[in-house]
Amino acid sequence: MNASRYADRHRYDAVVVGSGVYGSLVAKRLGERGWRVLVLEAGTGTTASWEGYTEAVRGFRAALLKSPNSPYLSNPAAPSPDATDPDGYFVQNPDVSPYGSDYLRAMGGTTLHWEGVVPRMHEHDFFGLLNYGHGRDWPFSSELDENGLNVLHEEDRKDVQKYYRQAEHELGVCGDAKELEHSGMTIPDYVYPMKALPQSYMDQVISRRLGNTKVTLHAEKSFELKPTVVPAPQARNGIPNPDYDNGRGYRPKGAAGLPNYGERCVGNSSCIPICPVQAKYTPLRTHEQFDHERVTVATRSIVTRVLFNTHGRATGVEYQVYDDPRSTAVTTHYVEGSMVVLAAHAIENAKLLLASGVKNDNIGRNLMDHPLVVTQGLMPEDVGPHRGPAATSFIDVFRDGPWRNTVAPFRIGLFNWGWGFKADSFSREVRALVERGTLKPTEAAKAPVIGRALRDQLAKHMPRQFQLEFMLEQPPDPNNRVTIDPAHRDRLGNYRPVIAYGIDKYVRAGAEQAVAVSGQLFAALGAEEWNFTLPQHKHRKGDEAVIDTILAGGKYHEILGARHGAGTHIMGDDVKTSVVDSYQCSHDHPNLYAVGCGSLCSVGTSNPTLTGAMLALRSADQIHDDLLDLNRPVTVRAPGHLPAAASPRN
Repeated sequence: MNASRYADRHRYDAVVVGSGVYGSLVAKRLGERGWRVLVLEAGTGTTASWEGYTEAVRGFRAALLKSPNSPYLSNPAAPSPDATDPDGYFVQNPDVSPYGSDYLRAMGGTTLHWEGVVPRMHEHDFFGLLNYGHGRDWPFSSELDENGLNVLHEEDRKDVQKYYRQAEHELGVCGDAKELEHSGMTIPDYVYPMKALPQSYMDQVISRRLGNTKVTLHAEKSFELKPTVVPAPQARNGIPNPDYDNGRGYRPKGAAGLPNYGERCVGNSSCIPICPVQAKYTPLRTHEQFDHERVTVATRSIVTRVLFNTHGRATGVEYQVYDDPRSTAVTTHYVEGSMVVLAAHAIENAKLLLASGVKNDNIGRNLMDHPLVVTQGLMPEDVGPHRGPAATSFIDVFRDGPWRNTVAPFRIGLFNWGWGFKADSFSREVRALVERGTLKPTEAAKAPVIGRALRDQLAKHMPRQFQLEFMLEQPPDPNNRVTIDPAHRDRLGNYRPVIAYGIDKYVRAGAEQAVAVSGQLFAALGAEEWNFTLPQHKHRKGDEAVIDTILAGGKYHEILGARHGAGTHIMGDDVKTSVVDSYQCSHDHPNLYAVGCGSLCSVGTSNPTLTGAMLALRSADQIHDDLLDLNRPVTVRAPGHLPAAASPRN
């Protein structure tokens, strides 16, 4: 995999920075079209083989703190942020709320430890400013729907739907196409590649207990809504749908290095941070499909800057090569490319653009995440948690509605892993009973609970545990940004991201309504609420990073990060307010692309990976057209007889 990383001044049709989902999809598609592609990955490739992957599984099982990055070896040469230590890599003001999400710099990227949930964006999300007065509108054409709200114009809708379908094929999505009705983008006769995963027993109990319950959301007006439980689309292997692709069906892709393994999800319940059988999609699966005669992947290759000529065209990149992650020994190399594609995490893409001296004040601005409010409780009956994927169902009814004028929308995930959201969840419960004799921090300490009494107490609690996750939209804010500072570098001399981040009153209003809705749902379920955040709680190393704390319903609730970084090279039509165009091509450099969630104008209430994949595939086709233009033979003809150009940008 690393054969080309020391070869200076080799020229490729495209140099792709990052081997995560977006870089992998771009590289695969360009390789299929016959272009020579080099993928440079800062991290190691230890999980690329089945043996290395199973070693990561063993690392996760042995880790005391089960954080998302825990299976993957720490790499001082290409450090990754960790949500349990947000200042370990990021540079942040200790007196303000942190950006509390992590990512992974390794072959395959953060999609190694993602949840694997892949809803589409709601069609009204593309025009949040026009429709509700918040956020940014995407650089697509719009038309009015039957409710007088802006949606994608027919041609752009067809384009977006086409690439969503392609992304769902590449990631291997199982789901019920009726779910698309909740995104406002219903496609007649469409079926997912695989049938929906069965909803968990807990989902079924909650759905049964809610029945015809209605809850009230308060904004400028009050809205009475029915919280229907719907299946969540997943990028993990299930039962192939025989009706897919006009009856041709779909063959699930197996594990990297062991292709007949992992063709079905078997419910290991560790999707975050690692699926032991690789039934969940990771870019390692895409790497297996590369045309290796045309696509080369070089790991341990840290791109430090993009190189430009005097005409503003990107000519290639400079990168450092290391062998031992523990050593500071590196060699510097250069590679040339007709096209340069930045496909790292949104924060890393912004850092690299800034380090390369790209003169656009919007770079790094509009950093977004999905703020999360988590509520926990005990059901009146056993619901069988701690089995299957993290979430198999949503409550979608709060994703879109007139309340978005004043209150951030949210989507509710039904969490299948009890109270296991945080890295130390189970050990924290045991520790509380042993040290304080109670799970409630608001109660006075009691005699320690140990031995059989400890087992009995846990046995009463754990089968009844359930959790609701309220994922809120955060509009882009130019003051939330990534910058670089020569005073803050890592051990190899590369920039660490300097981050300024916060949430506004619109998000807080949504969080307060999420807590209010949670209370109504708990009452309808007959559940006992177990939310006991204390106002004096201070972040300690090992705790999940807390963005903010709100007082709602007479109790304090933490707002956490969902690890959905977006918005740092935001797309638009105007160079004064954006970094890239709708194809994710730089406004400032015609052959430089920055692809992925950093281009999103809004995040809505859908996990962003599928939308990022949709955009990456759309960009790959445009890059193909750009390369055709660059390689088109020059002929001299009379005016009016010029050769046909590649597809123009809208």
